[in-house]
Amino acid sequence: MKKHIILFATIALLAGCAPKESDQQANPAAGILLKDFAPQVINNIPQTHVERAKFDIIDMHAHDYASSEEEIARWCKVMDEVGVLNTAIMHCSWIGRPFEEFVAAYAPFKDHFRFWCCFDYTDIDTPEGIAKACETLERYHEMGAVGVGELGDKGEGDTYARPADGKDIHIDDPRIKPLIEKCAELKMPISIHIAEPYWMYLPMDETNDGLINAVTWHVDTTNCYGYDKLMVTFENAVRENPNTLFIACHYLNMTHDLPRLGALLDKYPNLYFDISARVAESAHTPRATREFLIKYQDRVLFGTDNGMEAPMYHTIFRVLETNDEHFYMPESEYHWALSGFNLPDEVLKKLYHDNAYRILTEYR
Repeated sequence: MKKHIILFATIALLAGCAPKESDQQANPAAGILLKDFAPQVINNIPQTHVERAKFDIIDMHAHDYASSEEEIARWCKVMDEVGVLNTAIMHCSWIGRPFEEFVAAYAPFKDHFRFWCCFDYTDIDTPEGIAKACETLERYHEMGAVGVGELGDKGEGDTYARPADGKDIHIDDPRIKPLIEKCAELKMPISIHIAEPYWMYLPMDETNDGLINAVTWHVDTTNCYGYDKLMVTFENAVRENPNTLFIACHYLNMTHDLPRLGALLDKYPNLYFDISARVAESAHTPRATREFLIKYQDRVLFGTDNGMEAPMYHTIFRVLETNDEHFYMPESEYHWALSGFNLPDEVLKKLYHDNAYRILTEYR
């Protein structure tokens, strides 16, 4: 019966309609759509509210969320309250404004932010275009860019870039090797979003463990690279550019297969990963994730990628610092129940601050 209920809800969501009235009468739960799932915890268990991180933080993954100087100032106030020393502002085409403009917008608050830029793929097929892209990268570096990112390849190439996107240009494309080598020369790490969580590629049916989220973000690979092919392109780039430091965003979208990510970290010393925007995917397997973060405590970076409001930070701190069980992210569309990692202090300090500080100082 439970499978039938899930199927009714899934079909209703995918078809954009509610189940038949007869189905609802047979079982009222059959009329609940996945998008309306809003569970409330009834367990009488400890609840810890962590409003400030245990150690100072360098946030290595955020974006140009603020639309005015007042909003930037408010964001800085929140950062001060929760313990974030500074935040990486990633540059993507979907942010809207050119690199020069968002650097100018945040300039009055520069102590709170570090800037990351895009690759310029304009005329990338010509020697002149490559030379221009390298010159642009150098210019952005002189303007304060400490790294490149967020590059994004979900199957169609680096479509995150501006002013020209990198459609059909994957990270191992020979055309952009001079740019990746220039990053090594300038000591600019590359932060890159590869693929999506694995649930997004599985059939949208009752067997999909992540269906309640995957159905919204389903990836159609009919005309683009799939998950494993994208991972091959990424490993090619990391292997062929040992002097360039790569940061894989979002656990490299391998929260479901941490041993696979661990094997890459073991193989490539120039590879790091951040935990941004994957609290839900990681905190529903707290023991396995805790062991992984302890084992790779020197390679993990803190990141948020979820806005600039205080409750967002509080939830991440709760996951990392406490032993709480079965709680949700009220500010998120994700619906997995989370549990805390209760990480040791020495691991927290590296994750929150020390690893990022080393990249941003010693690597430079």
